[in-house]
Amino acid sequence: MKFTVETVKRKNRLGLKSADFYLVAVLLIITAGLLAWIQFGVKKQGETVVIKVDGNVVKQLALKNDTEFDVSGYQGGTNHIVIQDNAVYMSDADCPDKLCVHTGTIHKTGETIVCLPHRVVVEITGTTDTFDAVVQ
Repeated sequence: MKFTVETVKRKNRLGLKSADFYLVAVLLIITAGLLAWIQFGVKKQGETVVIKVDGNVVKQLALKNDTEFDVSGYQGGTNHIVIQDNAVYMSDADCPDKLCVHTGTIHKTGETIVCLPHRVVVEITGTTDTFDAVVQ
């Protein structure tokens, strides 16, 4: 397609110029690339699972050791947590919505599973190779 003054000025029914469509396409491609980079390229394999109830750490386990256990949540709720194949997931919970169970498996640093009714947070942590900031 030749870009001439007539083609650039030509508008469609919505009042958009043909150059606007190219701009939107380029922005969508850049956005998709950034999202893919954030999702798949930034996070590293975690090393430790930290379980918190109501903000307090109740367990800290190595991700490489396969195990299963129950965690008593806020006001007596129970969550069943499974560590298997360098990943962790919540296999069962007696909360009404079970969003924590449907979160699935996590294994990368910074990923979390949260059960709001029981105030249980399962977080993957790891060692950092570089400094985030230096404060003097």
